[in-house]
Amino acid sequence: MKYLIGIDVGTSGTKTVLFDENGIAKTSATVEYPLYQPQNGWAEQEPEDWWNACIQSLKTVISSSGIKADDIAGIGFSGQMHGLVMLDENGEVLRRSIIWCDGRTVDECDYITKTIGAERLIEITANPALTSFTAGNILWVKNNEPDIYKRCRVVLLPKDYIRYKLTGKYGAEASDASGMNMLDIKTRNWSKEVVSELGIDISLLPEVKESCDVAGHITAEAAALTGLKEGTVVVYGGGDNMAAAIGTGVVDEGKAFITIGTSGVLFAHASSVAVDLKGRVNSFCSSAGAWAVFGCSLSAGMSLQWLRNNFFLAEMKVAEGLGEDTYNLMTKQAERVPIGANRLLFLPYLMGERSPILDPNARGVFFGLSAIHNKYDMLRAVMEGVVYALRQSLDVLRDMGISFSQIYATGGGGTSPLWRQMIADIFELPVTTIQNREGPALGAAIMAGVGAGLYPSVTSACEKIIKVNPSQNPIPENSKKYADYYKLFTDIYPGMKEGFQTLAKL
Repeated sequence: MKYLIGIDVGTSGTKTVLFDENGIAKTSATVEYPLYQPQNGWAEQEPEDWWNACIQSLKTVISSSGIKADDIAGIGFSGQMHGLVMLDENGEVLRRSIIWCDGRTVDECDYITKTIGAERLIEITANPALTSFTAGNILWVKNNEPDIYKRCRVVLLPKDYIRYKLTGKYGAEASDASGMNMLDIKTRNWSKEVVSELGIDISLLPEVKESCDVAGHITAEAAALTGLKEGTVVVYGGGDNMAAAIGTGVVDEGKAFITIGTSGVLFAHASSVAVDLKGRVNSFCSSAGAWAVFGCSLSAGMSLQWLRNNFFLAEMKVAEGLGEDTYNLMTKQAERVPIGANRLLFLPYLMGERSPILDPNARGVFFGLSAIHNKYDMLRAVMEGVVYALRQSLDVLRDMGISFSQIYATGGGGTSPLWRQMIADIFELPVTTIQNREGPALGAAIMAGVGAGLYPSVTSACEKIIKVNPSQNPIPENSKKYADYYKLFTDIYPGMKEGFQTLAKL
């Protein structure tokens, strides 16, 4: 029996999972790290924190599994997208990484749009200039920290940095590079036109490969630090959503998944390039050699985490005493609140918003808050608001002619039966879960298996490994109740947009 390791470099922590060749998780370990917010709307992390978490989680997984390092056939990656890692000539980190939920680059995005042209930018990269994307972050450093920019010799994304630390080799791959505003997603390579027009040195960008290609092998130094065997195959891996698509079997036309993690994503597979010319959703290369279209809500699970950390401290203590997850206690309370949260709605824009409103200045709102409401109404409103925000992306996908008959649910939110039922009712589609809940880490391991020769292709691996649970179907009477609240939800932001812009300038 051969084994594979999937490493998911996330926002809250790095999770490492050891799978057998049948996709069964044998052991896993997660190591968390902080998020730094030096100013309102900024978000940064230390790449060294990711690396230390990788080392610790690998050591834990290997030592606790009883598996010989010789039997591990390959390593694959899933990673938070867009984060800017800048290295000097010695491969040393120059500054904290500006990560995906940072909104500081409004001026840089305006510059990118004016310089390339809104239509031309979407024509090449399939996406508008977004504050979370890497090109804007590079320009921000160039404009505000010129000494650091001058010293930079390599630009990497988060998981690519960890792969470099394990193999000693720089590299990029098409799925994650799609989120940098510099990749021509039709050719799956850097756009010389975009990079040149923006004044970014193309030599900073590593060669682009595919997710399942072999990127290198574990070095002697990395082997000593982690317990892996020197020479073990390491593949390029993919962005977190692309890895999650593989881990849920969304690698064929007509399939989609929804994930509620720190952010929320509605992701559909596409066998050819599909672009929304209004830029309301993102079109990227997939890790399965095709393409993907998805909408992203920046503060999905983050909104629930914010509510927990500020309003549910007593429940956190009780859960700790019971050895239970606080979110389980919270959702039991949310179940007791009626649909509509007693006429309370929540806009989950704590870090601005991407799809479909593209507004870094948007902020969270409780709409309809009155003296009758308590924290449990707020809890229900937050959970519903997250699903309403993702439903807006579904509407855009339908406008583009992209359809599917059911949705696979993954991420932390996907483990909640209440949240899954909300999705089924609000989307009016069956919601299915995968028996293996590892999602992105499993997708990363499957990529490693293809690169190591255990599987002939991603599709055949998914056919062998991915097994589904019975669906949760929409409840028609619930769907009718949600419909009126959803209509009101879509009306709130347009009426507040100007106010958000004013607030940002105060």
